[in-house]
This record gives sequence, C-alpha cells and structure tokens, in this order.
Amino acid sequence: MFEVGGNSSANAIYEAFIPEGYTKPGPDAGHDERAAFIRAKYELQEFLKPSLRIVSLPSRATSFQSRFSTKIMDSLRSNSSQKSEGMVEFIGLLKVKVIKGTDLAIRDMMSSDPYVILTLGQQTVQTTIIRSNLNPVWNEELMLSVPQSFGALKLRVFDHDTFSSDDIMGEAEVDLQPLITSAIAFGDAGMFGNMQIGKWLKSHDNALVNDSTVNIVDGKVKQEVSLKLQNVECGELELELEWMPLDQ
Repeated sequence: MFEVGGNSSANAIYEAFIPEGYTKPGPDAGHDERAAFIRAKYELQEFLKPSLRIVSLPSRATSFQSRFSTKIMDSLRSNSSQKSEGMVEFIGLLKVKVIKGTDLAIRDMMSSDPYVILTLGQQTVQTTIIRSNLNPVWNEELMLSVPQSFGALKLRVFDHDTFSSDDIMGEAEVDLQPLITSAIAFGDAGMFGNMQIGKWLKSHDNALVNDSTVNIVDGKVKQEVSLKLQNVECGELELELEWMPLDQ
C-alpha cells in the first residue's frame, strides 16, 4: 500500500477497467453484494488491466508484493515496443534533471568545481562543471535508455582539477523500481489527473533524505529525489526523475 501510494492509488489500479453500467457497492450494500464485488476485484481481478492479472495462486511462501512487481515488469517487457542496441534491449527512457547540490565538500583550497556523473548499465552521462561553488544549481536534463535488466541509477559527484585527477565528492544510488513499477501499473499517465501513484521509502539501506513519492504530474510520471551523498563528509543532491515509454 505504501509503494502504490495509498488506497485511492490502489483503487486506480484494481478498478481501472470497471465496465460501463456496473455500479460499485455503496455503504448500504448487503453482505453478499459486497463479497461478490471484493472477490471480483481482488481474487478474480476482473477490473485490473488484463496484462497485470495473476491467474494462478502461488505458494504461501511467495509474497504478493514480489508477485505483483514481477507481473508488472513482465508486462512492461512483453508489451512495450522494445528497441535493441547490440545485445541490450531497452524498455523505456529515463530523463534525469539534476537540480542542485547543497553544502558539498571542499576539495580545493576554499571551494570545489563540482560536476555529476550518472551511470545506468553501460551508459554514462555528465553535467557541466560549475566553478567554485559548494551549492551549485544545474537544472540540467540528462537522458538515459533503460535496459531490460536495469539496476540502480548510480550517481557520483566530482571536483574538476586541471592539473591532477578529479577528486570524488560523494556518491549515491537511486532505486528505479518504484518509479518504473508504478508507471507501468497505471499505463497511459495522460488518462489520469495529478495524483501520487508510488513511493520510495527512506531507510538505513538507502541515501534518501526523506521519502520520495512517484506522481503523475500533467500526464507525466515523475519522482523528486533528495539524496545525502555517501562516503563523504557532507553534501546533498536534488534530482527529478521522469519515466518515458518508448512510444513517446
């Protein structure tokens, strides 16, 4: 429930295909009517997007979360118009807006010349270098293709040096699963109004400053992420992610 963004967001998935003329039971409905609706909604999945339906009951040891996420990802891989480059198949595009850094580490005498490198699979993209600034504002958009077997988006911040190797100013990883799973569960985001559809929770295992929500904003699936840079004395970075299906 946390991952999909609450009850209203879950209903937008499980009640996405209620037939015309079908009336959802109200508060005064009888037990039999309510039970029939609940079974149709959750057990039979009659109102769920057909490609996301789980048609067989697995063993109790398998969690629903992992089954549902796997089903969504399988749907993404089989239904998207996949494009390949060599042996790598891509399932979508990721637009990363590197917004700004805050209180970055000093690597020169009094300041640093920071830039950001993003890595996804075998791809690497880089922002511009901002001279002598510990609170740089980039507002720079970078594009990455998302491979079928995608992992975390890796982020590193460096200080540019002219006469020596560049110094590391911290690093972090972004889990893309909440963004992509939520985006595929809802399908065409343009059919929905602005709403929260997913969430990446802050924990001791990640670099989040606070919980990061996945939202539909003006027909686009976006996620704002604030990260505390790791393996460095200080520094935070703000990003905005946007999922883009290949047909866009």
